[in-house]
Amino acid sequence: MVYGMNMAYTTNPHIEKVRAKAVSLVRQNGWSTRKVATHIGVAHSTVVRWCQKVPTTAGSVSVIPTASSRPKTSPNKIDADIEKRIVEIRLERGRCAEVIHAQLAREQLIVSLSTVKRVLDRYGLRKKKSPWKKYHFSGERPIVENPGNLVEMDSIHIMKQRGLYDRIYIVTLIDVYSRWTYAKAFERISTHAAVQTAYTAQTLSCFSFECIQTDNGPEFTKYFTTMIESKGMQHRHTRVRKPNDNAHIERFNRTIQEEMRTEIRQYKHNIPWLNRSINEYLKYYNTERLHMGLGYQTPQEILDEYS
Repeated sequence: MVYGMNMAYTTNPHIEKVRAKAVSLVRQNGWSTRKVATHIGVAHSTVVRWCQKVPTTAGSVSVIPTASSRPKTSPNKIDADIEKRIVEIRLERGRCAEVIHAQLAREQLIVSLSTVKRVLDRYGLRKKKSPWKKYHFSGERPIVENPGNLVEMDSIHIMKQRGLYDRIYIVTLIDVYSRWTYAKAFERISTHAAVQTAYTAQTLSCFSFECIQTDNGPEFTKYFTTMIESKGMQHRHTRVRKPNDNAHIERFNRTIQEEMRTEIRQYKHNIPWLNRSINEYLKYYNTERLHMGLGYQTPQEILDEYS
């Protein structure tokens, strides 16, 4: 399907019937064009043009179609062979407009980059960036040499009942160097919940957080960044659709759900009791549970060695 070839100058789905009704009021009911314009809410000249579209001998009409706004002539229209070549390159390899433009230059087909983009738009072959999508440029990932160099955060969504959209949320945090963790359950996920979790974890830890890394979830918005930076910490976003960037917290999310399966199932309708169970599990995780990635040590032993 080709898009943009016969674009109408109005998007009102009922405008064709409105035009016919206006002409009927003038021809059949004897209203003046000014009275009809005031009644419908359009300019007087608009009603006059509608009446001119229908010959006086045509009788009553049910609709007056919208004429195409496409120009009658286009002196600067791109050559059909070049347009065909642009589409061929796109369909053949799926290359972007910039690469197609460079390929055309090698073939001695001189067109502007904007022309290539317009052709791709016309055939519906170009993916445009959403105006609502925010892109974060977080710089390079910090090198982890000490506790607090990089702290990863995420959230777990847990269904209360199967088939229903009623959920609870557990916001999780882990220090990459020592694997020291913190987590807290909430009835609803929000930026305030994420900020509260980060602040509480920083208070409970024996080291300072330098950089907190999160995904692009709605709880880690610009407000979260502002609040984190106000405490002297850096906020870094992972790459979109790259969960491995936050591999440590993703693995902890799996671990806590597996090892606290009974408690989560039992207390998911009672957040205070669930948080009490989470605190008991975190004490075990940080001080007793041996980690293969730490050489069969606990996070607390790693922190003791560092201090």
